[in-house]
Amino acid sequence: MSVYVERRGRGPDLVLLHGWGMNGAVWQGLASRLEADFRLHLVDLPGFGHSPALPPQAGLDDWSAAVLGAVPEEAAWLGWSLGGLIATQAALQAPMRVQRLITLASSPRFVAEDDWPGIKPGVLATFEQQLAEDHQQVVNRFLALQAMGSEHAREDIRQLRDSLARKPAPDPAALAASLALLGGVDLRTGLSQLQLPMLRLYGRLDGLVPKKAVALVDALLPHSQSHVEPRASHAAFISHPDATAERIRGFLLDHHG
Repeated sequence: MSVYVERRGRGPDLVLLHGWGMNGAVWQGLASRLEADFRLHLVDLPGFGHSPALPPQAGLDDWSAAVLGAVPEEAAWLGWSLGGLIATQAALQAPMRVQRLITLASSPRFVAEDDWPGIKPGVLATFEQQLAEDHQQVVNRFLALQAMGSEHAREDIRQLRDSLARKPAPDPAALAASLALLGGVDLRTGLSQLQLPMLRLYGRLDGLVPKKAVALVDALLPHSQSHVEPRASHAAFISHPDATAERIRGFLLDHHG
């Protein structure tokens, strides 16, 4: 299976993985701010944009293996939301290939539990039920959830919708399979294996990855860096692109070589 990758810019390699329901076009604004310093690899995850879907039974390791097969042998990886989960899995699966890791509004465990903040299980269950009836409506609701709390919520949603419209609509089976990953995957126990330089970026107003999760992941990844953008929600790279690009650039250039 061949994953579609758009390449632009020059410099050290940086792989970018989008979130649920989206495609690689979501990075256009951030890419324009980074391409002078990095060779960017904008991935369409399996079943999104121009990439064919994986078999429905594929697990998180299959998703990360599909991306690993399409990007440079050694690179820094940046993943937003679901993309952060896949990038983290790639770092666990192929530690020699992922040199540095950045996650944006991501979590090793997206679903809330008694001692863990996250998405309420009922919200994900409702999405799963509604996917079968009208997947486009579910994607629209998810876009609204991602922007909720942002001071530019309407503009954020418009930008997300515009990037979605630039490529083919997501495969309905891929939407269901990747939503199941968000609901089922738990990477918390594996995080201690990660020894690479790591930066975790969050939005204080994020309803999908609550800020309470930051300190909990700090404890699981004591050598990593974390930053909470005070006025951002789930898509800080869209609502606060300059600040996000500066943090990414600073981290990667500090750790290059």
